[in-house]
Amino acid sequence: MTEKLDERYQLYERLGEGGMAEVFRAEDLRLGREVAVKVLRPQYANEKSFLDRFINEARSMAGFSHPNVVNVYDVGRDGQRYYIVMEYVPGEDLRRTLERNGSLPMKQAIDIARQMAQGIGYAHRKGLVHRDIKPGNILITPTGEVKVADFGIAKAMASVGFTEPGIVWGTTAYLSPEQVRGEVATAASDVYAMGVVLYEVLTGYPPFQGEDRVAIALKHLNETPPPFPDTLQLPRGVEFLVRKALSKSPAERFANADEMARSLGEYLRAGADATVSRPIVPPSSPTILPKAREPEPRREPAPRVPLPAPTQAEEAAGRLRAQRTERPTGMAPHTRTTSVSAQPGIDWVAVLLALLAALSLLGLIPLYLQVFSVVNLF
Repeated sequence: MTEKLDERYQLYERLGEGGMAEVFRAEDLRLGREVAVKVLRPQYANEKSFLDRFINEARSMAGFSHPNVVNVYDVGRDGQRYYIVMEYVPGEDLRRTLERNGSLPMKQAIDIARQMAQGIGYAHRKGLVHRDIKPGNILITPTGEVKVADFGIAKAMASVGFTEPGIVWGTTAYLSPEQVRGEVATAASDVYAMGVVLYEVLTGYPPFQGEDRVAIALKHLNETPPPFPDTLQLPRGVEFLVRKALSKSPAERFANADEMARSLGEYLRAGADATVSRPIVPPSSPTILPKAREPEPRREPAPRVPLPAPTQAEEAAGRLRAQRTERPTGMAPHTRTTSVSAQPGIDWVAVLLALLAALSLLGLIPLYLQVFSVVNLF
């Protein structure tokens, strides 16, 4: 293609296209530099709402200057053709990179997300929300530099324009839950979209997929992102960063892109090596359970040996001991001194009883005399 716009911009091959416009590699004949020119599709030239959006892109981006943002140089009109002149970025967009590679190594993915967040953070500080962050709008140079492009639906948060509730702009796979509900997009909405992009760069596919846009949108509203494949063995910090960015509630995400960029940069500098499989949220301290007591070995009870039946003398001695232990309270026990000195280890009572029992068996004395003698003895 060799068409010129305003006799200044020579258009060459087409670099890409979207719903609203086509992008061409071009040359600024006046300044002699290579540029990219976005040309609004002819069918939208008479649509005031689309035309306002298109012109607003150039005006909002004209004062931007950041290494991670595609700079805007000029805006013009050639007949019924409206165009924006931008910085030409050699390389390719992230969508083509993913189509070729499927996914990217972890550190490269984090570095791309960090640079992307730095560019979006700069726009947030300028009061702009991108609202259409996706791999097709992330350009990567041959040296690995990342530049965010296509602020075509970005709006100044302080202005009216296209920020009315109920209007949904953006690509469904990267829409935040609040955008799906038709609410006004904020910096937190961009953070959510960056979380979706980072998830996709790590895995090769976005977290939510479905048969159509409605099915995908409902998943953004109601479902939690699926866990990362165990084969990735992502570090705990990386999983936490992605999950935080993808929180359903804007208040639970990073406050803005700058905060997300700092967290990603801190992780890269730390160079953590620890890997975990699940979950992303750091677990609490483990609960230490008391050690179970080992069962004591079962001991078999000793065999019971039947005791011999007591003799008549032993029964009498037992009754005597019972009488002595049942004395009324307060009465001192009766003591008796004998001429026999007791020696430790000898039970003289048992000896005497045994002697009496032997005499009884021999018939030398009646049984009642045995009992009488025992009672008097004690």
